[in-house]
Amino acid sequence: MARTRVFISFDYDHDQDLKNLLVGQAKNPDSPFEIADWSVKEASGDWKEDARRRILRAEQVAVICGEHADTATGVNIEIRLARAEKKPYFLLAGRAEGKNRKPTAALPSDRMYKWTWANLKTLIAGGR
Repeated sequence: MARTRVFISFDYDHDQDLKNLLVGQAKNPDSPFEIADWSVKEASGDWKEDARRRILRAEQVAVICGEHADTATGVNIEIRLARAEKKPYFLLAGRAEGKNRKPTAALPSDRMYKWTWANLKTLIAGGR
């Protein structure tokens, strides 16, 4: 089975640990996805264009929502880029404590999903 290439959008300042967990899950033998690239850390002059190119190479965008995702500038821009490039994206609730915030760029209809292996497989399959 071909694995879906996924771009990870996350808050660099607060959710690096969550990104690492998702990268680890992509290495599972039964994983339906591989990590294509993830968010751009360096705020260079053309970082938005770099992010756009990375999103274009992916088939889907996984948005990790932590406690500060609503104010994470990069995450919000990456969601807008995904929509502009017509890339499906989904929101994952990153913190089990329930302090997850929906990014402001997310649509009111965008649902935040509980981060489970079963949900990940379903979300990835549904975005193909």
